[in-house]
Amino acid sequence: MIGRLFRVSLFGESHGRGVGVLIEGCPPGLRITEDYLAGELARRRPGARYTSPRREEDRPEILSGVFRGRTTGAPIVVFIANRDIDSSFYEEIRHTPRPSHADYAARVKYWGFNDYRGGGIFSGRITAGLVAAGAVAKALLVTHGIRIYSYITRIGPVEARVQAQDTEDFRRRIEESPVRCPDPEASNLMEEQLKRVLEEGDSLGGIVETTVFNLPVGLGDPPIDTLDGDLAKALFVIPGLKAVEFGAGFRLASARGSEVNDPWILRDGRLATETNNSGGINGGISNGMPLVFRVAFKPTSTIRKPQKTVDLRTGRPATIRGKGRHDPCIAVRAVPIVEAVTSIVLADHLLRWKSWETLRSRILGEE
Repeated sequence: MIGRLFRVSLFGESHGRGVGVLIEGCPPGLRITEDYLAGELARRRPGARYTSPRREEDRPEILSGVFRGRTTGAPIVVFIANRDIDSSFYEEIRHTPRPSHADYAARVKYWGFNDYRGGGIFSGRITAGLVAAGAVAKALLVTHGIRIYSYITRIGPVEARVQAQDTEDFRRRIEESPVRCPDPEASNLMEEQLKRVLEEGDSLGGIVETTVFNLPVGLGDPPIDTLDGDLAKALFVIPGLKAVEFGAGFRLASARGSEVNDPWILRDGRLATETNNSGGINGGISNGMPLVFRVAFKPTSTIRKPQKTVDLRTGRPATIRGKGRHDPCIAVRAVPIVEAVTSIVLADHLLRWKSWETLRSRILGEE
């Protein structure tokens, strides 16, 4: 489960009847429709250029918690059916675990009873539920002016130069890029790299950066439930994600404090920092500056090139080639998923913060 007040639980498997999400603690009155959820799900749906050819309609069905287009305050259940299923490849490789997949670890942990088709619960398919929950969370965040932008900054050797802006033009540039990179020159080079690895039967890794504008000061509950800690834990629910860094991240380890500390200044009558190497978080609490973090995705593990494995029935070496339907770079389709997970965590912390602010008003008599 993700969250304390705004709580999200996932269910379903890649080749089961469907996937979905249970959302608890959502306030009543938010405008939510199946068409709205479908619009968000369309952003992660497979079948587009540089994504898996698996074609799922991803039409969400709201089973509870919404009445006449508004949330009721009751638990929300969203179900998304699996329709375009082909399990033949997974039956062929049932006893030969794929390199860098969870096949072997899951087989041991679940005594061989796990659903191995399409990766089961380890498949990126489960993220459809995350995107549906993220859409609900966004509906809450926009009521407080909080806006989230996720985008690609690296695919393989190509790195983009991106300065995030809180504008519709910036969002348009993200969505118009086939690889969701707002830097047009880098976007074209990334496409060239993806075309090349597709021809070679290989894959590439990538980096997704996220910038959040208009966060209030005070989100986060140290020492355990820090804002960056909760974000990191939730982000690792996304399959294929291998690293996360906030602000200047790993670059801070090789710098001096005098080079990367963020001096406080007054800007337009408000306290701000001159730089944002901390990524908008100090001590696990939002400091009022834009929240900035990056996550790294490994190259898609299933590729058409021959890879070494072991036949678990005989204990002998074997060779495996990918035949399933997979993305050449999972980072591309992960962009709306990272945005969704960020929305879920921020919605949870916003509700905690609002409760804290209400208590302050009552305790200190500020009403």
